[in-house]
Amino acid sequence: MKTRVLSGLIMLPLLVILYLGGYVLFAACLLIGIMGVREFYNGFRAMDVKPNFGIAVVAAVALYAAELFGGDRKEWYMLWFFGVVLISLLYLFNIEHRKLEDAMATITGIFYVVFFSFHVTLVEQTEYGLMVWLIVITAFGTDIMAYFSGYLFGKHKLCPHISPKKTIEGSVGGVIGSVVLSGVFGYIFMPEVLAHCLIIGVLGGIVSQFGDLTASIFKRKMGIKDYGNLIPGHGGILDRFDSVLFTGPMVYYYIVLVMGFVA
Repeated sequence: MKTRVLSGLIMLPLLVILYLGGYVLFAACLLIGIMGVREFYNGFRAMDVKPNFGIAVVAAVALYAAELFGGDRKEWYMLWFFGVVLISLLYLFNIEHRKLEDAMATITGIFYVVFFSFHVTLVEQTEYGLMVWLIVITAFGTDIMAYFSGYLFGKHKLCPHISPKKTIEGSVGGVIGSVVLSGVFGYIFMPEVLAHCLIIGVLGGIVSQFGDLTASIFKRKMGIKDYGNLIPGHGGILDRFDSVLFTGPMVYYYIVLVMGFVA
């Protein structure tokens, strides 16, 4: 537990980045996307699958450049999707040394890590930009509260074949913690949309756990314990941000589809 607390303190600079927002957050998301996809690909290499990291870097830079300089976002995003799939499949043209899995892993990493994390910047650009904090609150809040709830009350296993230490009691505690923290945030900073903050707290508490479990499934299939060792007690970048990969898109699409924001 001591290691976990100390590791949590290391994450404090990220709160500064979130506070500064703008280009600082934009650059941080790009960097996290690139570092995360590299760790993800290293997991595949443990299975003798060889995704192309260079393609992922080009795709990440192109996606963020399209956001900065693109005119009609929808057209640029469609072109980006097409380009990612096309280039990843062209990677197979070296047929003597490449397998189908290499291209599929390349595409998966780009969409799962780069594109999902990109939604954090999209949330900040909406008229409800402060809700970017809910991405972190629901992801990290759920994780922390689930850990302590499971530690204190956990008796029934949640998904023993995926993550043996997670319990149903911890999962419920995580959702409750997410709702409470999101509600406090909404009450103080966004009282006009408090009800939406509470709903996002519920959805985020659930979705963030799916993000964590999905990352665990990948690691089990890859035969690795952690994606990296950058953060003591937490593994790599992707080990820490696996929940954010799911809560980021969830918050953005909630704003667009439920709250009616038009990009």
